[in-house]
Amino acid sequence: MRPMKTADRMGRLGTESAFEVLARAKALERQGKQIVHLEIGEPDFDTPPHIKEAAKRALDDGATHYGPSAGLPELREAIAKHVSETRGIPVSADQVVVTPGAKPIMFFTIMALAEPGDEVLYPDPGFPIYESMINYVGARAVPMPLIEDKRFRFDVDRFRASVTDRTRLIIVNSPANPTGGVLERSDLEAIAEVAIARGIPVLTDEVYSEMVYDGEFASIASLPGMAGLFIILDGFSKTYAMTGWRLGFGVFPDELVAPVSRLVTNSVSCTATFIQRAGIEAYEGPQDEPRRMIAEFRRRRQVIVDGLNRIPGISCVTPAGAFYAFPNIKGTGMSSRDFANILLNEYGVAALSGTSFGQYGEGYLRLSYANSIPNIQKALDRIAALARTLV
Repeated sequence: MRPMKTADRMGRLGTESAFEVLARAKALERQGKQIVHLEIGEPDFDTPPHIKEAAKRALDDGATHYGPSAGLPELREAIAKHVSETRGIPVSADQVVVTPGAKPIMFFTIMALAEPGDEVLYPDPGFPIYESMINYVGARAVPMPLIEDKRFRFDVDRFRASVTDRTRLIIVNSPANPTGGVLERSDLEAIAEVAIARGIPVLTDEVYSEMVYDGEFASIASLPGMAGLFIILDGFSKTYAMTGWRLGFGVFPDELVAPVSRLVTNSVSCTATFIQRAGIEAYEGPQDEPRRMIAEFRRRRQVIVDGLNRIPGISCVTPAGAFYAFPNIKGTGMSSRDFANILLNEYGVAALSGTSFGQYGEGYLRLSYANSIPNIQKALDRIAALARTLV
């Protein structure tokens, strides 16, 4: 038999290496090796009990059938209310599309707006699915380098020079994965100025919007003139420790709602109804658990940053948001990928190479501090042991 030939576009599809490293780490654990997991971007807390109870009630009430492709009206209303209150802008339920996880919003937005020959600007280092999906649809991925000296913000002049007549979409992520960087209002104003002048939509990934430790969260959607141009991507995974529930959403300009809803219909039909009921409870119920979780992340941030900055050959900017540290390891003389591989295989710490997030991630590691302080300290000791062999 001849080998099966896949479509050429499959060769342009990337991956999310966190899951690959997690699989390798689990394999080592099955061999008896003790691994400290700092690779996966997932809160180590459980979903708050009242949210789980809401899902159980929904199941008992028969919420096990198809729902509208764009989401249950009640959840879309709750999301619109939440976004309106947190961003200070008027948002209607008709602008909201609910999806199983937030990733489909990236996929559907890029599919709906970008074609071969078009260009899409995206942050680098950045969430790898941005570049993957841009390449998949045949558009040209144009990186916006994030700069350590600017706390992983970008160079405004370079951004302006990167925008051309072929630019069809600008992607921003603040607070950011993998750097923990947070864009300042002046950064957002520079992007908005260009977007408004040229009529370019902006996909703003705000899935970590509740996790800001320094300053306040600001959304480009809130800036004057951005109505009709912003697409907000958000979800329940991080703030409410609901990663496995797969519940996300997008807030779209009116003319994109129907096309994106058709993409939902053609791909996943709809999002599970009982999970959407849990999402309503997440927004409308008590917020004590998320606040406690974020306070604990703040404590862990200090421990991991202080510890990394004591290791010879390594330095780390304090992340302003999310739950990632992005230390500079250039002083060790080793590439990011080699350092991460040795760290896992010989020292038992699962971390991600900075190059998993783009070409400008070389010389860095991503460490998720969604783990206990004792485990973070254990990881720091092991990272220091490896660094001492190199410096």
